[in-house]
Amino acid sequence: MTHYLAELYSPKPAWLTLHPKDRERFFETIGARMAGLSAIGVEALAFGETDGAIVHAPSQRFFAIWRAPDAAAIQALAEGIAASGWHGYFETINAAGAGDSIDDHLAQLAGL
Repeated sequence: MTHYLAELYSPKPAWLTLHPKDRERFFETIGARMAGLSAIGVEALAFGETDGAIVHAPSQRFFAIWRAPDAAAIQALAEGIAASGWHGYFETINAAGAGDSIDDHLAQLAGL
């Protein structure tokens, strides 16, 4: 069953003070690790800056949305992100789980 990871994140002071060359090296390392994640079916769907004008906007400044074939691949993605040092630079909230249809999801909510 397809699983998803939605990340919401904002830069920490450590990122804001990091030299541009060090930022570039950090992103090169992340790019190199993506090949292994792609091999297990992890797919980046979207990245962007959050819209602060939307109703119930998050306090986090950016988002990323990922798709993978199963929970194990999403776990590998989350572990890979953590191992990269990402959380030292960005305050992150992760939401992950299997994707359901709207009817199935409404049934989950109704069953609470």
